Formats: sequence, structure tokens, C-alpha cells
Amino acid sequence: MFDLHRLRLLRELKHRGTLAAVAAALSYAPSSVSQQLSQLEAEVGVRLLEPVGRRVRLTEQAEILVAHTEAVLERLERAEADIATSLTDLTGTLRVASFQTAALALVPTALGLLRDLHPRLRVHVTHMEPERSLPALQARDFDLVIAEEYPGNPNPRPAGLEQEDLLDDPLRLALPAPADRPEVATGGPMAALRSLADRPWVMEPEGTAARHWAMTLCRNAGFEPDVRFETTDLLLHLRLVEQEHAAAFLPDLVWSAQPPTVTLRPLPRGHRTRRIFTVVRRGRSRHPAILACRDALLRAVGLRSDQQAGTPGP
Repeated sequence: MFDLHRLRLLRELKHRGTLAAVAAALSYAPSSVSQQLSQLEAEVGVRLLEPVGRRVRLTEQAEILVAHTEAVLERLERAEADIATSLTDLTGTLRVASFQTAALALVPTALGLLRDLHPRLRVHVTHMEPERSLPALQARDFDLVIAEEYPGNPNPRPAGLEQEDLLDDPLRLALPAPADRPEVATGGPMAALRSLADRPWVMEPEGTAARHWAMTLCRNAGFEPDVRFETTDLLLHLRLVEQEHAAAFLPDLVWSAQPPTVTLRPLPRGHRTRRIFTVVRRGRSRHPAILACRDALLRAVGLRSDQQAGTPGP
């Protein structure tokens, strides 16, 4: 019988990449992690790690072990969910990661709903972009992640993760000055976009899904944007547009149900909406804390829609 703790260390190494990263994540000394994996090799009777420069990588046999470990851990998560379901009170800690605009527009309302319904549930929220939070979810740093997907740029769907749609968030062109050009005032979405070809832009950093989508949209309009400002902080995007330093693409969630403070124009068809969804590990979706959190987020979406429509919420 293989030691489950050591199998989990091997799995952590696959997801985190280095012995030092595993040690830091689990508060171990690197030498202790190395020793535990050496003992696992002795148990299995085959080599599990091989050196590659200053790092190590998993052998074919180690990959087989990790696949089985994933299945065992998924089954244990199902067991944990079943036990939690059998209890009358929802307790424990739920670890959530969210990107900025969802964290501002939806998470506080959801937290209030959870506090009222499940006062003994402790919710820990971390602001983190999906490029980092989804791998961290796989590594079991979080229980639920709020993520986004931009038009024409579908996310990879890692094995072992389950998604559930939350809302479609409209995207719009934000102008750095009033629409005083004829092509902006009377032209279509592509004309408005092209009219900003000579203006500075603010976009999210290279390597993000939002940046790839934005660059593709500008290039389809026939120009290479002059990106002078790079940040994942969409409130800074908004401030730069308000003070006429840059043009930007802004999602509706950035307004948090408040009136827009800059001139907005629609985007070309096929590029107008990003998909926002929640992600959990397979085997955890029926856990009562996950169900409660997803329900609270959906209710927060509904309350926000009611505010935008000017009608009272439930």
C-alpha cells in the first residue's frame, strides 16, 4: 500500500514544478520533501524523478501514480462533500479566488448573503487573475475560482475541473474624449475603433487572455495599438480614460451598477461579451459550501440586474 501523503507530494510536484515550490506551499523544508519522495520511490520500486538541469521532472511511472492519486483525491473530496451534506449546519472555511471586477461587483453582495444564511461558514477571498488562480485551484490552494473567457479566445479546459456559468458581461469601447469626430458619432463599431488608431491605449499585460483578445480586435480593425499603459487593474484603465490619457475596452461590471463616467461605444459583433463562470475541482461541486457560494453569486448577479433595471431586488 502506497503512502497517500507521499503520493500527494508527488502530485504537488507535478502541479508546482519544483521541490522548492512544493516546500513553500506546504510549509516544509525542501530537504524533507526530497526525503519523502525518495521514500516513495523505495515503496514503489521504480525511479519517479529524473534530473533536468537544476530541476527534476516526473518519469512515466510517476505520471501514472499521479493520475491514480488524482482519482483517489477526487473520491475523498466526494466523501467530504457527503459528510458535509449530512450535517445540519454549514461550517469550515471556503477559499475563493476572483479577478478584480467580479470581486468588486459581485463578491461583497454574495458574502453578505452567505453571512446571513450560514454565519458559521468562513469565506476567505483572494484577488487573483485566472491565469494564476486556475492552476492554483488544481493545486488545491482554492476551493472555487471565479474566472472569465473572452470572445474568440476559449480557455483550455484542464482535466479534473468543472465549470458553471455565472453571467455574460458586455464589453465596450471606452473613448478618451467626447465623441466629437464624425466617424465616432455616426459610424459603426468598426469605424469608432479605427478612429482611435492614433491614440494611446491601456490594456492588460501581455500573456493574459484579455490582452490577446484586445490586440486581435485592434488588428482586425487594421491597426496596431499604441499600448502605453499595462495593468490588470481595470479601475486604473477607467481613470486613464476619464482623464483622456488612453482609450480602453471596459466590461460593464466595472461600473458596479453605477452610471458610466466615460463615453462608451459598442464593439463589432462577435466581440461584445465575455463569459464569467465559477470553477471547482471535480468531486467538489456537490459540497454544500460550494453550492451555497454558487447560489449566492447567482443571487448577486440577479440583484445587480435588478439595480440596473431600476426595479427592487428580491
